[in-house]
Amino acid sequence: MPRLAGARAFAVIVLAFMVTMIGTTLPTPLYGLYQDEIGFSLTTITIVFATYAFGVLAALLLFGRWSDAIGRRPLLLAGLAISLASDLLFLVADTTWLLLVARAVSGISAGIYVGAATAAVIEAAPERWRARAPLVATVANIGGLGLGPVVAATLVDAFAWPLHLTFVVHAIAALLVLVLLSQVPETVDVASGTRPRLQRPLVPAAARTTFIGAGIAGFAGFAVSGLFTAVSPRFVAEAVDSPTPLVSVSVVFALFAASVVAQVLLHRVPTDPGVNLGCGLLVVGLALFTTSLVERSLWLMLAAAVVAGAGQGVSFSKGLAAVLTRVAAHERAGTTSAFFVVAYVAISVPVIGSGIASDRWGLDATGIAFSGAAAVLAALALVTLVVDQRRSAAAIG
Repeated sequence: MPRLAGARAFAVIVLAFMVTMIGTTLPTPLYGLYQDEIGFSLTTITIVFATYAFGVLAALLLFGRWSDAIGRRPLLLAGLAISLASDLLFLVADTTWLLLVARAVSGISAGIYVGAATAAVIEAAPERWRARAPLVATVANIGGLGLGPVVAATLVDAFAWPLHLTFVVHAIAALLVLVLLSQVPETVDVASGTRPRLQRPLVPAAARTTFIGAGIAGFAGFAVSGLFTAVSPRFVAEAVDSPTPLVSVSVVFALFAASVVAQVLLHRVPTDPGVNLGCGLLVVGLALFTTSLVERSLWLMLAAAVVAGAGQGVSFSKGLAAVLTRVAAHERAGTTSAFFVVAYVAISVPVIGSGIASDRWGLDATGIAFSGAAAVLAALALVTLVVDQRRSAAAIG
C-alpha cells in the first residue's frame, strides 16, 4: 500500500523523472571509449544514437496513451525498471550489437517516461506548486538530459573502470528511487476495468491549433539541441589538445544548463511572448554557432550553446504549457507524448544526418549547413506564431 503522499510523493516523482533522463544521456562521453574498446567507426556512433531515438519514438507511439488508461504509477515503475535494465545491459556490452540493444532499451525507458511523468508531476504537485508544475516537469526532463553527460564524464575523469562504474552508480540510484516510487499513490482517477491499447498519441481537437504553433517551435528547439549534440563533441576534440571527457561534454552541458536556467528565470513571462523570445534566441544562437565553426573558437561555441539553450528551453516549456492547459486530465499523457514525438524526431535528424554527411563533406560544412536549416526553421516558427497570435487577437477584438 503506497505510504508517501503530498509534497513527498511529488518530490519522488520529480526525482524519478530526473534519474531516468540522466540515464539516457550517460553514454554520451563514453562513445570514444567504446570506439577504442570495441572498435567501430564514427558512422557506428550515429547508428547507436539512431537506435536510441527509434526506441524513444517506438515507446511514445505504442505506449504514449497507456497511462491515461491504466494510470501513471504502473508506467513510471515500468519505465524506471527498464532504465535499470539498460544499465545492466551496458555493463555487459562488449560488442556493437549489445551496445545497440542497451541503447534501444534506454530509449524505450525515456519514451515511456516523458508523457506519463510529465502528467504525474502536474497532478501530484501540492497546491502551492500547481502553477509551476509544468515548469518543474520540464526542468526535471531537460535537467536530467544535461546532467547525464556531466555525471558520466566526472566519474570517468576521477575513477577507474570507466565503462562500468557510471552504470553501476546509476543502477544503484535507479533501484533506490524505484523503491521510493513504489510507495507513491496513483495521481489520476482511472475507470475500473480499463485496459491499455496500442494507440498512437492523439492531440484533442481543442488543442490542435495551439499544438501546431507550439510544435513548430518545439521542433526548431530540439533540432538545435540535436545539432549541438552531434557537432560539439567532435568540434571540441579538434579545437582542444587532448580534451578530458568533462571538457568534451562542456558544450552539451552548457546548452541544457542554459535551457533549465532560462525556464526558471522566465517562468512568469506569458506564453506567447515567451515562445516568440525563444525562437528569436534560437536564431541568434545558431548565428554564433556558425561563427564558432568558422573561427574555430570554443568560447564562441560555448556562448552559442548558452544562447541557443535558453531559446530551446523557453520555446519548448512555454509551448508545452500552452498545449496542456487546453486538454483534460485524461488526455494529458497522450498529448504530451505526441509533443515529444515531434521533439525526438527533431533531435534525431541533425544527429543522424550530420553523422553521415560529415564523413563526406567534413564537420564544418555539415555543421554550417544544418545550422542554416535550423535557423530558417526557427525563423519560420517565429513568423507562424506571430501571424497566428495576431489573428487570434483580431478575432477576440
